[in-house]
Amino acid sequence: MARPQPAASAPVLGDSPALAAALRGLINNVQFSDVSFVVGKERRLIHAHRCILACRCKVFHIMFSHQLKTAQSPHQPQVPFVLADMQPDVFLAVIEFVYTNTVTLNSLIALEVLTSAVEYGLDDLRKICVNFISKTLTLNMACEALQAAVTYGQTDLKQRCLAFIEHHTPEIIKTQSFRELSDLGVASILQSDRLNIDEVPLIQAVREWAHVSSAVLDVSVSVVAQDVVRELRLSLLSPDELTTLERENAKDGLIPEIQIAQTWKFHALKKVSDSQTHLFHRRKGTLARDHHSYLDSPAK
Repeated sequence: MARPQPAASAPVLGDSPALAAALRGLINNVQFSDVSFVVGKERRLIHAHRCILACRCKVFHIMFSHQLKTAQSPHQPQVPFVLADMQPDVFLAVIEFVYTNTVTLNSLIALEVLTSAVEYGLDDLRKICVNFISKTLTLNMACEALQAAVTYGQTDLKQRCLAFIEHHTPEIIKTQSFRELSDLGVASILQSDRLNIDEVPLIQAVREWAHVSSAVLDVSVSVVAQDVVRELRLSLLSPDELTTLERENAKDGLIPEIQIAQTWKFHALKKVSDSQTHLFHRRKGTLARDHHSYLDSPAK
């Protein structure tokens, strides 16, 4: 007689919102908590539960495992973890996601929550933050978001920030956050063909950025900007504009003389360099000049 086969089984989804609501009640709840964190400059005490944090986040799992290994006794009282460089509201947002798989965001904390999501390896939270930031970009925060994207290798956020900056370039270059960008951040903007601005005000914006960075970092303008100015498209300038640029450049040495000399060579020979063809592309906002007939069509 054939033996009966075991009945097939499959998970049946219950009420997920109810589970999330129940777990939300445990957030920063001292009852049954077994781990605490001292967060931020204000040293705010936040309570949590090891098993939830450890099973949802590998970083917490490693953190708790290390603490247990170094404890002299399994019954030794656990001291709080100190997170001095994180805002309490940011940490609570991370905890909220870990407990409920949802997060409450606003423009004041979204970038820092994104940073924490990357550091804690919470990729789903990272995606939520990228989507939220992309939809709520403003003139004042676009460069700050771009800097975070560049710093933490967030290609999707970088592309969305660049699209916003390309559309609002004249306004963006006047913001304080533009002047506070790193050289990599500024260079990533200058590499775009779709900036809605002419090269003359763009060069002036780079000069202002370089002077601010020079003062902050206490190094010369030429050193601060050495990688950035390579992305300036001097060939788009007319001979008269190039002459004016040379006079300005004599004051601060922003642009290497050889770069200006190569532009004069282009005007003399009317020949585009084969090695740096992108520097001869007109941007979307480039104003027409007579010599542009020797260049490619402007970006659309």
